[in-house]
Order: sequence, then structure tokens, then C-alpha cells
Amino acid sequence: MAVASEETTSICNHCGRDIPSSNIDLHSVHCARNLEKCKICGDMVPKRHAEEHFLNTHAPVSCSLCSETMERDILAIHKGENCPQRIVTCEFCEFPLPAIDLAEHQEVCGNRTELCPLCRCYIRLRERYNHENNCKGIIPADNIAESSRDVGAAPERDHQARDRGARRRQPQEFSTRRLIFTIAITGIAVLLGSLFFPRKTESNGVH
Repeated sequence: MAVASEETTSICNHCGRDIPSSNIDLHSVHCARNLEKCKICGDMVPKRHAEEHFLNTHAPVSCSLCSETMERDILAIHKGENCPQRIVTCEFCEFPLPAIDLAEHQEVCGNRTELCPLCRCYIRLRERYNHENNCKGIIPADNIAESSRDVGAAPERDHQARDRGARRRQPQEFSTRRLIFTIAITGIAVLLGSLFFPRKTESNGVH
């Protein structure tokens, strides 16, 4: 039984593809008539779509964020990964800001501190992740002493506050009592006067 020999191929001088030798002549005529190699990317595109290919792929466009000019086919990558004005978020506070300002913002933001609920220590935000993984929840001795002083001082502070409040209330209470006493005395004096003076007038009229 005869074994069929492998079909030989030839390279098209126009597009550079391997074409079966039996079809190379027909292909070359069709290829040269209908296809055109892009001078920028080297792709073979239909001649009738060559201008559209250039406009959609290679025509210079400006980034709407930073106004940098580039080829259209890399615009999406530029906006998503490289544009200095693209919006990113701070890893510490999740505040959105332009990528160009991120490093300076995080340098300040990462140095802010938060209280660890386990060990009661203040930890820089940039060190928070490692601290949370290693924190044993042991409160340092100096923090315990500080907490004890705060707890011991609390009743005394409350007592002092009550004393100050009492001192502030005393003048007001004294003034109120004094006013009531003065009104009462005045009322009694008026009452006695109204009873006394008419009788004296009547006595003068009889004589």
C-alpha cells in the first residue's frame, strides 16, 4: 500500500504565510489584491478596512485624565495601570485619590496610630497587619499601671467635680432664699401698715 507523501508548502511573498504549493498562485493573486500589511503592527488587514484599523488601533488619542497622547490600543491599559491621575485608594484609610499623590498620602497616613483592643498599645497603621498576626493580647506593665492610676483617680475626680458643683450651686441657692425672705418681710410690713394707718386716720378724724 502506497503512503501518501506530505504536501509541500510555499511562503506567500505578500503576507509571509505558509500556503500549500498547489494553491500558492491563486492565494498570491487574492492576497495581493485584497490584503495590506499594517506599517505599524505588521498585521495583514483588508485594504478596505486599513484606515479603520489605523484609527481604531494606532491613531494618537489623548488620555481624558492626564491628557497624555498615545496609541488607542494601549489607552485602556494606560488608564487602568499607568495613568498618574487614575483614582486609587489608600491601603490604610481607603480614601480615594489620584495615583500621583498616593505615596505622599500613605507616608503620613501610615504613621497614624490606633489602639490595639488586645494589648492596649497604640500601633502605627503601617505596622498594624504584622502586629495583629503577632499580638498575644498581653498588656504591658506600664499600660496596666496607667490604667490602675486612671481607675483609682476616677472616684477622686468625681468627688472633686461634685464639690465644685456644690460650690457653684451654693451662691445661687443662697440668693434664692434671701429673695424669698425679703419678699416675705415686705409682705408682712405692707399688711401691718394697711391695718395700722387706717385706724390712726379714723382716730384723728374723731378728735
